[in-house]
Amino acid sequence: MEDARRVPEDGAPTFDFDAVDFVTADHHFGHARIIEHARRPFGNVETMDTSLVERWNSVVPPDAVVLHLGDLLMASMNDIGDALALTRQLHGRRLLVPGNHDWVSRATQTRTRIQSMTPLYEAAGWTVLPEVLNGSRHGQLLRASHYPYDTVPIDKLKRVRPVDDGVPLVHGHTHSTAVFTNDDAMMHVGVDAWKFAPVPMSAVDTWLRERI
Repeated sequence: MEDARRVPEDGAPTFDFDAVDFVTADHHFGHARIIEHARRPFGNVETMDTSLVERWNSVVPPDAVVLHLGDLLMASMNDIGDALALTRQLHGRRLLVPGNHDWVSRATQTRTRIQSMTPLYEAAGWTVLPEVLNGSRHGQLLRASHYPYDTVPIDKLKRVRPVDDGVPLVHGHTHSTAVFTNDDAMMHVGVDAWKFAPVPMSAVDTWLRERI
């Protein structure tokens, strides 16, 4: 796996994955239609939101660091305050890599909108990070993004999607119930594949060790 040891060349900031305890993605708080779209086992959005908070707090201690890989919530401008208030209940120090449905996403929002919305996320306890993170975990290169590596010839998300140069990637976005595709270069950490709870970084460590 020599490619997984090369220094990333896409210019993304260096990130300390050793400081992270859990990783997750795609909660879609406040998004009723995601229940049908992703076939989630909840009767309504209120039940889903309550369960997502409970499952998060059942595994994440108050002092843990959680890296969220986007699509935290999907709410209108009128409802975003309530949706963000709900996330204040979540344990841990919370870091957000934006996904396409987040109001701080370069993929879908203007610079002005991002500047106006970022303080709202910060007030709810979120640290907003870039769309792609490059770094290392216990000495091995690792990348994180909401998006998986590009698999289609025409991609409207190309400017924010990470570039596949062999570095292992943790991602969300797909809403698949599978953790791995047929390529072990990517690990899906979205809640739909992890019983709607954050993933301990020990699971990422196991995957990285098995790739060597």
